[in-house]
Amino acid sequence: MQYGHFIGGRWIDSPETIPVYHKFTGEEYARVGRGTKEIVSEAVTCALETFHSRRLSEQERYAILMKAVDIFKKRRDELAEILICEAGKVVKDAYAEIDRGIQTFLASAEEAKRIGGEVVPLALGPGDNRMAFTVRVPVGVVAAITPFNFPFNLTAHKVGPALAAGNTVVLKPAQATPIIACVMADILAEAGLPPGFLNVVNGSGRETGEFLLEDERINMYTFTGSPEVGRRIKSKTGIRKVALELGNNSPNIVHKDAPDLERAAELCVARGFANAGQACISVQRVYVHREIFDAFVEKAVACARKLKCGDPRDPQTDVGPMISEAEAMRAEAWIEEAVRAGAKAVVGGKRTGAILEPTILVDVNDQMKVVCQEIFAPVFSILPYDDIEEAFRRANASNLGLQVGLFTSNLHLAMRAAKTLEFGGVIINDASAYRVDVMPYGGIKDSGIGKEGPHYSILEMTDERLVVLNLN
Repeated sequence: MQYGHFIGGRWIDSPETIPVYHKFTGEEYARVGRGTKEIVSEAVTCALETFHSRRLSEQERYAILMKAVDIFKKRRDELAEILICEAGKVVKDAYAEIDRGIQTFLASAEEAKRIGGEVVPLALGPGDNRMAFTVRVPVGVVAAITPFNFPFNLTAHKVGPALAAGNTVVLKPAQATPIIACVMADILAEAGLPPGFLNVVNGSGRETGEFLLEDERINMYTFTGSPEVGRRIKSKTGIRKVALELGNNSPNIVHKDAPDLERAAELCVARGFANAGQACISVQRVYVHREIFDAFVEKAVACARKLKCGDPRDPQTDVGPMISEAEAMRAEAWIEEAVRAGAKAVVGGKRTGAILEPTILVDVNDQMKVVCQEIFAPVFSILPYDDIEEAFRRANASNLGLQVGLFTSNLHLAMRAAKTLEFGGVIINDASAYRVDVMPYGGIKDSGIGKEGPHYSILEMTDERLVVLNLN
């Protein structure tokens, strides 16, 4: 299987190619083109010329995206198999992601028909016999740079709203997982998307991504990845629009009045180890009131021991490989560093190739890497606290702020948490990793700028334009 670059509705061969590996077997699975500066410039030129020469009506955008939804559904098994191979997802996670991505495209299609502005009252100024309102217009060329961990759904979160808003797109998928994006481009073309509206350039972030950042014809960048790369994007893009989703070291607080301690433990385990812990909002630090600490640890360990690790192609597998052996080795090194400093792995901690066992740590402190940095692996730490104000303070003591979970039966405490916890999302009686794809999703501090979710992405990917009518 080999893909070059998708520009102007056709695949262009690349003189140099990059291998894509099967994440469990380690064998070469496919190859994609290596995007040069000339290739990137050609893709941006095509997107820009298309934006200025052809506009799709709201109804046309809706119809194309809905047709794509139908095709995605028919090819669901094929798409899930790609995720199993190139991303190492276990069967249930692969199908769950495809289903979520389909819903993201469906929501994007619906939002294409709902883009509108608002009436602006002019009574406070010299507005006699004048009427004012706003309209939303597409920003132009959108560069979408997507991550490896959810290569179908997070690409859908960028491409779907961008097209629904009337923009043209230059997409650079993650080097580790580009095939699903290439197939997505084929499906959108089959669904009737005219040439030039979606262009795909493959390659590395350091090379092809840099070429995208250097092209000043791009009107907006939407990126999911690390804070370090997010800062670079923001520093290079000047006053152009950016939407950045940059990760988290997700805290979860289990108060002594949690309505169901066993359920809280189950949710933390499920949402901490799904997708091998490689999600921006995966459970990472769990603060548990000291009165229920031992009971919670016992229940969490029991849940974790039920999980099966191994071949992601086996439908019984719960935790498959991480994106690479190097990343698994990094996470293993963080665990070993914590253990040397006094932490204890009450379950897991061992690695076989790219597979890291689901690991729960206790006797940790807030300064250890496994707690204060984003581990992005199937690892979480459980820490005791004595007072809820202490838990809030420790949860907030981070440069990251995407989502946080709180388990409590106290409505007043829940509402206080919503105002006190410094995160883009506060999830009550579920873990930090709860996400429905239509909700506004985004962080504060180093976790990013802007919101995802089709409705909210469209607000980011359009400009609000004021219209004033003088009726005198």
